[in-house]
Amino acid sequence: MAPFFCSLRMALALAFSFRLLALLASGLLFSSTSPWTNAPWTRLSPDPIISPQGDGWEAAGTFNPAVVLHHGKFVMLYRAQDKNGTSRLGYAESSDGIHFSRRSQPVLSPEAAYEKDGGVEDPRLVKFGDTFYLTYTGYNKKDAQLCLATSKDLLHWQRQGVILPAYKGHWNVGWTKSGAIVPEKINGRYWMYFLGTSADKTDQMGLASSTDLIHWTEATAEPVLPRRPGQFDSRVVEPGPPPIVTKDGIVMVYNAADDKLVYRTAIAVFDRNDPRRLLWRSGGPVFSPETDWERIGQVPNVVFVEGMATVGKSYYFYYGAADKYIGVAEVPVAQ
Repeated sequence: MAPFFCSLRMALALAFSFRLLALLASGLLFSSTSPWTNAPWTRLSPDPIISPQGDGWEAAGTFNPAVVLHHGKFVMLYRAQDKNGTSRLGYAESSDGIHFSRRSQPVLSPEAAYEKDGGVEDPRLVKFGDTFYLTYTGYNKKDAQLCLATSKDLLHWQRQGVILPAYKGHWNVGWTKSGAIVPEKINGRYWMYFLGTSADKTDQMGLASSTDLIHWTEATAEPVLPRRPGQFDSRVVEPGPPPIVTKDGIVMVYNAADDKLVYRTAIAVFDRNDPRRLLWRSGGPVFSPETDWERIGQVPNVVFVEGMATVGKSYYFYYGAADKYIGVAEVPVAQ
């Protein structure tokens, strides 16, 4: 064999070896990821834990919840929809994370021009210091845009406005939604995964960063978690609850839809030191619509995870079902 080709072969072999060592060192090869895909998702109730009620602001649907632990209680903010399709955010509390009592009135209703008539949708919650940061979708029947509000008590909210405007992104040239803020600073900045609509009308996951949690700018020129044609996440790749930061990476539970708009749950892992860098993603869903109330509702065949709480050695994941109900599933903490 000619010396040049011998050298090339040796160089390629060394490059592969170094890459393999890097993957092993980062925990990418199975050790850090297989617990997330192998862990069972167990429904903690055979029935919805929150359902529509009455003829008013939560008559048509109660779904897509955010959950935090606050003063020893599980606090849930959930999307509630009236029969006209207008959404508001309801408030519920629980001592065990399964049985919730609701307030009679919403804690956030559409008021701003970017919320008018359509409403406030799909909340996600994270806390820094003594302040809660609520990302939500403001929808005015024309545009859907990612918005922010802040609170000290989860009841009284101050709007901070649209934080990622529609139609103005690098690759996301349509609507913006679903802001999942990483719950700690990395490299001196705050980071937020979000959904954007690309030029081909599909919804993919982007990343933004901030120095103050109020003003956000896109961090990449392309989606950080793109769709995969022909797979279960071929049409929609959307952030779930705020990611889980571990020593091996940033674990993102995400919502995925195929070309038939069946929504399932999947996992992605990003670099602990560089939230832009995807390390791994699951080859299939970890949670899918199975019960009647997950398959039949305002939108059929949907499980949509938005809330998460750590309970002992488990995570409780809270999800919207068929755009009508709320369920909860338990997953053992990955070691």
